[in-house]
Amino acid sequence: MTLRGFRLMDLLIGFVILSSVLYVRAWGNLGHQTIGFVAQSFLAPKALEFVQTTLGAQYNFSLGPAATWADEVKSEPAFKWSADLHFVDAEDSPLTGSCSVNEQRDCGNGQCILTAIANYTARVVDPTLDAEQIQEALKFVDHFLGDIGQPLHVEALEAGGNDIPAVCSGESSRNLHAASQDTGMVTKHIDQSHGGTTEQYATDLVQEIQAGSFESVAASWISCSSPTEPLSRRSSTAEEISEKTHPGAQLESELKRLIHARQSDDAITPLACPLVWAAESNAFDCSVVFNFQSGEDLCSGTYFENAVPVIDLQLAKQGFRLAAWLNVLFDGATNLP
Repeated sequence: MTLRGFRLMDLLIGFVILSSVLYVRAWGNLGHQTIGFVAQSFLAPKALEFVQTTLGAQYNFSLGPAATWADEVKSEPAFKWSADLHFVDAEDSPLTGSCSVNEQRDCGNGQCILTAIANYTARVVDPTLDAEQIQEALKFVDHFLGDIGQPLHVEALEAGGNDIPAVCSGESSRNLHAASQDTGMVTKHIDQSHGGTTEQYATDLVQEIQAGSFESVAASWISCSSPTEPLSRRSSTAEEISEKTHPGAQLESELKRLIHARQSDDAITPLACPLVWAAESNAFDCSVVFNFQSGEDLCSGTYFENAVPVIDLQLAKQGFRLAAWLNVLFDGATNLP
């Protein structure tokens, strides 16, 4: 029987999870670093110059080391306000096979990753901000575009899996968020198949994008259709995009409108592309993430074998998308194959 066959309260009985274990990091440091390193490999000239200049030697001039900063500071008093910006609580029903993300339903108060991506993207290119503020904005974008590709960061059920006990590599004190496609699985996968380093893992994913299993589909990753229930402010984009045919047309159009809005002091609204990507990640909650038996070791066997391709796919996607995002901002186009 899979998790869908259990009443959740029955599943939780008998387990005690320490609060320090419950609040874990999305993808873990290794996953976020991998996304940053993948993105770094696809940056166009002006975007690369901006990243290297903005991050400096402190982060080895790279999105990889900088990608973990947002997790490191969210528990500090000065940044506690940012904790809710790492996710969107999709009020769907993955245990019954119904997955969805609805911006108005799930981010009605405007305090979620969808609004955060739009806000910090606008701040990255705001010439009125000082160097520290722009670096901070870049680090948030670096991190949040990684978070939105983590299925449990677009899921409300049991605090995104934090309150569901799970076993990983024999450790029963883990929770689903930590074990499933997060720190436990990523660590084991990197150790087993990618030389134990995020740099090598990123290199391997870049090779898959350029000339491997992802080559034929990578272009589609930066294409995003309009969300099912778009906000009225977005309705004008369809006509703009209809004249363009390349995969990144909507992304380019959205970011250029965002920059214009910032320059004109107009309201910054969430963007359609991240909402589409969030829904894409959320779909894995129905097909993979919650599909396990109570007590099953998630870091071995069938569950692990089914989850690893999803991890590879999502990390590669978000790295590619992060590069496209920054390339549009600083080079005017996605500049990707």
